[in-house]
Amino acid sequence: MLTCSGAFSGFSATDVDAERAFYADRLGFGATMDHGILNLVLPSGQRVIVYPKDDHQPATFTVLNLEVADINAAVDELSAVGVVFEHYDGAAQDERGIQREYGPPIAWFKDPAGNILSVIQTA
Repeated sequence: MLTCSGAFSGFSATDVDAERAFYADRLGFGATMDHGILNLVLPSGQRVIVYPKDDHQPATFTVLNLEVADINAAVDELSAVGVVFEHYDGAAQDERGIQREYGPPIAWFKDPAGNILSVIQTA
C-alpha cells in the first residue's frame, strides 16, 4: 500500500485569476496563489488546486460536488451572487435547475472556465 501524507484533487482553467475571483468572491472559499497555481480550501478543509492550461477544455462531467444540507437554500444563495444553474435535456430539473427525480437532489453550474460543479443535498 502506498504511504502518503494526504491527497488533493485538481483541474485546469485558462484564466486562473478569474477562477480565484469566482471561488473566493462568489463561493467564499479560501484561495491563495502559489507559483501560478490556485490553491482552494473548501469549507470542509479539503484542498483543491486549479492550474493554468492554455488549451484547457472543460470536462463534460462534474469535477467538484459541494455537499449541502439544504439544496433550496444553496441554490438561492448562489443565484443571489450571480451563479447561473445549468439545465440539461432529460435531467428532470425544476425551473431553478434542481434535479430531484433520481438520487439526492442536485443542481449543476459552471465556473468561469466551464468546469462543471454541483451542489448536492446529502443530509
